[in-house]
Amino acid sequence: MLEETYRARLAYELSVIEKTGFSGYFLIVSDFIGYAKDRGIPVGPGRGSAAGSLVAYALRITEVDPIPYKLLFERFLNPERVSLPDIDCDFCKKRRDEVIAYVEGKYGKENVAQLITFGTWKPRVAVRDVGRVLEMPYAEVDRIAKLIPADLNMTVENAPKAEPRLKELIDENPKIAELFRYAREIEGRSRHAGTHASAVVIANRPITEYCPLYRQTTGEITTQYSMKPAERIGLVKFDFLGLRTLTAIRDTLEFLSSLRGVEIDLDNLPLDDAETYATLSRGDTAGIFQSESRGFTELISRLKPDRFTHLIDMVALYRPGPLQSGMSDDFVERRHGRRKVTYALPQLSEILSETYGVIVYQEQVMEIAKALAGFTLGEADVLRKAMGKKDDALMEQQKARFLEGCRKNGIPDGKAAEIFDLMRQFGGYGFNKSHSAAYALVAYQTAYLKTHYPVEYCSALMTSESGDTAKIIRYIAYCREKGIPILPPDVNESRFAFFPVGPSIRFGLSAVKGLGESAVEAILSAREERPFDSVRDFLSRADLRKVNKRALESLVKSGALDSLDPDRGKVFGELPALLEEAQAEVRRRESGQFALFGSPAEERPAARVRGGGSAPAPSWSRAERLAFEKEALGFYITGHPLDSWAAEIALYANTTTSKVPHLKPGTEVKIGGIITALKERITRKGEKMANLTLEDLEGTVEVTVFARTYQECRDTLSSAEPVFLLGRVEAGEQAARVVADELFRMEKVRERLARSVHFQVLLDRLTESDVAELRKTILRHAGEKKGFLHLVRPGDYEAVVALPEGIGVAPSLELAHALRGRFGYDVLRLS
Repeated sequence: MLEETYRARLAYELSVIEKTGFSGYFLIVSDFIGYAKDRGIPVGPGRGSAAGSLVAYALRITEVDPIPYKLLFERFLNPERVSLPDIDCDFCKKRRDEVIAYVEGKYGKENVAQLITFGTWKPRVAVRDVGRVLEMPYAEVDRIAKLIPADLNMTVENAPKAEPRLKELIDENPKIAELFRYAREIEGRSRHAGTHASAVVIANRPITEYCPLYRQTTGEITTQYSMKPAERIGLVKFDFLGLRTLTAIRDTLEFLSSLRGVEIDLDNLPLDDAETYATLSRGDTAGIFQSESRGFTELISRLKPDRFTHLIDMVALYRPGPLQSGMSDDFVERRHGRRKVTYALPQLSEILSETYGVIVYQEQVMEIAKALAGFTLGEADVLRKAMGKKDDALMEQQKARFLEGCRKNGIPDGKAAEIFDLMRQFGGYGFNKSHSAAYALVAYQTAYLKTHYPVEYCSALMTSESGDTAKIIRYIAYCREKGIPILPPDVNESRFAFFPVGPSIRFGLSAVKGLGESAVEAILSAREERPFDSVRDFLSRADLRKVNKRALESLVKSGALDSLDPDRGKVFGELPALLEEAQAEVRRRESGQFALFGSPAEERPAARVRGGGSAPAPSWSRAERLAFEKEALGFYITGHPLDSWAAEIALYANTTTSKVPHLKPGTEVKIGGIITALKERITRKGEKMANLTLEDLEGTVEVTVFARTYQECRDTLSSAEPVFLLGRVEAGEQAARVVADELFRMEKVRERLARSVHFQVLLDRLTESDVAELRKTILRHAGEKKGFLHLVRPGDYEAVVALPEGIGVAPSLELAHALRGRFGYDVLRLS
């Protein structure tokens, strides 16, 4: 029976493809994806909407079988559709250019071009550019531009209404009024040309016969027409997307194969792995494809997925529409049986049962129209588009057609209108299920690899993200939290990039600053014969023309020579003499003297330390070791200045730097960290203020310290000791930042902050035994601080109850850990 289903579907799709004339489109995509796979270029398993096509599945364009997940071909292509289908192709970001080069070679370089894009003047950019033309002081214009709220829908026209200070400046200063007048004129117009991130057009003749071309400043050749005009003149667009995750997956599989003899077939990965779903349900989403944001983590923790279709649902539900409308919350409540699942008509049960009666997908809208009103799936796709585009005129036409079809099937007009309005309401938020399934598969693959092979996966993940310092810091912190040691680079063990070594992860030599690719290759080449056994041996065998003095100093500072001599301070002090001896030996070898008269390396005299009989160079203190480590790598590896303050941070901080970008503007934050950069400046009033970078165990965040706060904490800012920050989130120009209200040394955190203790428990996870255990735990940690119990039902209400008189609490890290161990989430809060 199933085989007949496949045959019938395949025959239908082939007939539609032939009728619409898109067979060549499928074959071209199949061709360059096949080329990539044959050459080991990582290719994503899903192709967006194409995941709904059985033909695409048969051609290995997509690895998602559309039949089990009810992915509709008509959402991708149907006889009523007049526009081209669209297949998004994910390739390894580093090797994407190889596939484009193949396409140029196969179809003719003159027949292939990337698409142009046009950047437009946004409010802040418009103000700055006009200010430059008007020859206004940059500092003044920059200050004015930063007053414009960082809102996606903000305009130059509305900025003074949203920010009173701007209106005052415009009213008081004719020059600023002129600045805004001209900025309004250019806002929204094209400012500069760029290259589309993924789109490439392929033609049957030279592109110049269809449209003019443009040479970018990078040398890339693009069309002069952007995407829509290019489509209107008949050019066919293909999307070549670069995805780092694919490289991380491939590298993980290679590590498993070469180091452990474990072979994994991603195409046949079991999609019912309970441990993988347990990882996701705990909110352990670090490093999982498109799942790392705080909002997604919270939603998936509440949903607690236990099947692959739940992941497909998650991709569709975690979007602004479903989140803001309450649809996502409704789905979670129904999934756990806390809200009754109902259907307006029995016919809707089969279509909506998998999503608990909620219309989540565009395909469900299409199926409802077919089942109730007799639409063909092609006609239903027209209805789906009308809903998505909120085309009122077309919607009225479609409603009349829907009501008529329902009437013929015996459905009363009132009930039909109710269902149509329901479709209109949810259909406006509905997502493409084929796209959702394709991306859910990548998310599952990364979650599976991380769950079962965390060392190999995290090694590959950090290599793929090596250009993003904030992410590397966050992943290092994550690995430490999970008990995966992160080892410094080592000249005897490191490879080029991050590498799994047993239960640990070794930093790659390429991470060492001042050590170029040629130097790394020289070190790897020199140790092929045998490992280095001393610093002197290393210097005698490495090519010192490539591994120069600066590179050697960085190797010492980073810890890469620890296996040869762990005393970094001593080695660093002796390095000039050791280097001088090694260079002299190289000169002897090159002149032939060593070959004729020299003695074996092990018989050579010890290095002459400068200063004759002076004492050896002193060892570095822990603080010096860490400081040099950070200088050489950009990260703290063997420790962190905050390690000794972990207890205070765990108790008193309410967030971390990595979570700040996901917080709403105005949110109050408490963060413990160290100041890694500080820039003071003078305000217009002649007062000092500062901008600084605060680093914690998970990353960094930019902080603004205005004049009043600066005066109060200037001594703290000048110290290298860890600090504690109280402030509020503010939307920055590029990313969220924090405005400081208080900054004080970490050692003062207990006396400044511990006033009361709050226990926040989630009612939907609370059992009677939890209540009894909570009471026992509080009594075991009796103290003087006033305690409050917060009973929280997310998205609904929060009740606060003061603990009885005579029951005080002593806040401690042990109390926080005990509660987290019991409840599985952070219960303890301090204020």
